[in-house]
Amino acid sequence: MGKFEINILGCGSALPTLRHYPSTQVLNIRDNLFMIDCGEGAQIQFRRMRLKFNRLGHIFLSHLHGDHCFGLIGMISTLSLLGRTGELVVHAHPQAEEVFRPQLDFFCRELPFAVRFEPVLPGRSEVIYEDHAIRVRSLPMIHRVPCSGFLFEEKPGLRHLRGDMVKFYDIPVYRRTEIKAGADYTTPDGQIVPNDRLTTPAEAPLRYAYCSDTAYNEALIPLIAGADCLYHEATFGDDAEELALLTCHSTARQAARIASQASVKQLVLGHFSARYDDEQPLCDQASQEFTPCTLAREGMNIVLGK
Repeated sequence: MGKFEINILGCGSALPTLRHYPSTQVLNIRDNLFMIDCGEGAQIQFRRMRLKFNRLGHIFLSHLHGDHCFGLIGMISTLSLLGRTGELVVHAHPQAEEVFRPQLDFFCRELPFAVRFEPVLPGRSEVIYEDHAIRVRSLPMIHRVPCSGFLFEEKPGLRHLRGDMVKFYDIPVYRRTEIKAGADYTTPDGQIVPNDRLTTPAEAPLRYAYCSDTAYNEALIPLIAGADCLYHEATFGDDAEELALLTCHSTARQAARIASQASVKQLVLGHFSARYDDEQPLCDQASQEFTPCTLAREGMNIVLGK
């Protein structure tokens, strides 16, 4: 299906630390970049990870807490300085334009490109972006302010032609695309050759779920079932389960329970509280419920489907 990479630019939570940047990720899907959240320092991390600014077309903001969006104006300003001309689309809560448009008007008065805000309605799951290759759905989060997660899904690819069958039946070039799409082939003498004799299945579409910030939420399970990778906030450990409940966050163990019940292929923990100098105990707690489990870290690159 092609490249599907997850780049972790930041995986900390609200209180700054010297170890983590605020929440920011960039997905590279077939050389098109999609940013999820845009915390402070996002543009610095973007450059540090050698990502291409001109490939970024869409930014998805989960919610309007500062550690998830304070980097947006800086990122847009940098894109302007680099001479961008193509439209940038920001997918966010309906209030986002009301919040950011005055800042753009003040700090970025002569932008050489348009910034379009597309509203994401919280509390539901629906398609919020689609192109020829992927589909993005919103996911309902439980947080102190309206918040949405995101599910990135590849669209099913074409089946693979069997070279021996193409040669045996002398299938003309102009018929091959429709056969890849699932059509049978009728030979010149009227024989119908079923598609499964001519092709092999396409690779399974890849799926990535981003769930931050949220309290433990079993409503997510059927929506992300079978995902190739789940990034789930793990702000706290077992020692702070009551605090997680109070602040509408999750513990690492709760994140792992969601991963287990959803039968995802791998779990990445992030959005770590500044109270932890070492996050390994969080991974250890989560691993008691689900494996494989990994701690996010700045500079991490996860390749799906390899």
